[in-house]
Amino acid sequence: MSANPVLWDLDQRGVATVTLNRPEVNNAYDAGLINGVLAAMDELGKKPNLRVVVLKGNGKHFQAGADLKWINGVRPKSPEENEAVSRATFEAVQRLNTLPIPTVALVQGGCFGGGTGVISACDVVIAADNALFSITEVRWGLTAAIIIPQLCDSIGVRQVRRYALTGERFGAEDARRIGLVHEVVPLAELETAGAKVVEQLLANGPEALAETKQLSLESSFGGMSVDDAAYARLVKMHSAKRQTPEASEGLASFAEKRAANWSAGKG
Repeated sequence: MSANPVLWDLDQRGVATVTLNRPEVNNAYDAGLINGVLAAMDELGKKPNLRVVVLKGNGKHFQAGADLKWINGVRPKSPEENEAVSRATFEAVQRLNTLPIPTVALVQGGCFGGGTGVISACDVVIAADNALFSITEVRWGLTAAIIIPQLCDSIGVRQVRRYALTGERFGAEDARRIGLVHEVVPLAELETAGAKVVEQLLANGPEALAETKQLSLESSFGGMSVDDAAYARLVKMHSAKRQTPEASEGLASFAEKRAANWSAGKG
């Protein structure tokens, strides 16, 4: 297992690279990865020369959503502990969303569940042509409550109503068509395409960039417009659904590599 679930560095130009580093589980998130993202944001926020953040995933896949083995371990704990997990997950995505610095996500391979929320929180998303996407939560009897505002901002309610309900997988070109990603390039050109965008961002005024991003967020339907009451409701819904019989059956079906018996999850 990776010693450091999140790596980061900052170059002389003020360009930070934050790398999700659990390739052995396709960068699926658990408490360590969530806390690693938050810690990286804390440290980078102290850097006066920070200009751009590039988000990447080590290995074949960008981010495979939640580590379902970890989720299954969290599920039997108290409601308060489950809410704390959902709150930290929400905070990690929201911190990326509201960072007053341009963010660029480079996506290869799988980007599932919470991974779609992560890239929705980034300003520019470039996908390799082998990228594959899915809003997977319903497949396991869970909900994507805490990333629904981000997804509605990035792809619109109509597309969320399809892809978050079907849980189907879709490729990079469909992701571009619906607005989840901005550009699709061959896998071998992903880093080069990202570097071009970074150069364009560095050519612009830092204060003007921060103000433009803030105004964009203030004008959005999700993201910053999620007030405290709505935030608390999303966290509670996200954590409570994890503790239902339906989620228990969905997670069991994953662990046992079988189709879920949804009638067994009623109650």
